[in-house]
Amino acid sequence: MKRVIIAKTGSAPPEVAAQQGDFEEWIAAGLSHPGLRCGVVDVQAGEGLPARGAIDGVVVTGSAAMVTERLAWSEDLGAWLLGCVRDAVPVLGICYGHQLLAQALGGRVGLNANGREIGTVEVQCVSAGQSDRLFHGMPRQMTVQETHRESVLVLPQAAVRLAENAHDPNQAVRFAPMAWGVQFHPEFSARVSAGYLKVREAEIAAEGIDVAGLRKGVRDSPAGRQLLGRFAEIVSESNPRRA
Repeated sequence: MKRVIIAKTGSAPPEVAAQQGDFEEWIAAGLSHPGLRCGVVDVQAGEGLPARGAIDGVVVTGSAAMVTERLAWSEDLGAWLLGCVRDAVPVLGICYGHQLLAQALGGRVGLNANGREIGTVEVQCVSAGQSDRLFHGMPRQMTVQETHRESVLVLPQAAVRLAENAHDPNQAVRFAPMAWGVQFHPEFSARVSAGYLKVREAEIAAEGIDVAGLRKGVRDSPAGRQLLGRFAEIVSESNPRRA
């Protein structure tokens, strides 16, 4: 049985987590596959990462932290992920994880000039996405859930853009043959997004964003579950290089 590590870099707001669970639970549910077992390493809390030869896949969660803060635990995780990429261990970075992969591989991350992106949004697969191993068979127009202020501003060399929207051109990226990042949250349900909007309401409104409109726009995003399922299949079929 293949082993997938969920590298936990943060938590959902307490008000959301208390009612609906946390990132690692939602991700593990999306990765459900008879050939996989999931483990969690809370890197933000100081838990040690396993030897790369002992794992077959990695998912890096989102976080309220900023990649640009270059916190010690985050820099250590970034260096470890570089080894995973080199060893062809399948990696999926989500939101913070997406940005961390980009930064570790030589890209640039920073505040998005368009401001915060939160709630249910549409992203479009570009032509490279249609033939990508992870995104092949996904809808060209995908409904997804978002919550972020920073974005990947400059892609690393050799990275390939897979999906975009008007707010962020780097919504999904293939960083290496077996390493992907998505700015959106495939593990979020519509209910989770609604919970985020409630918790963040005051700060969102202070930025001049129409909170009521965002609430009305919250809807289900089956493409997220499909994407996690596709990643689980890739891990189940993969054969990472062993040192």
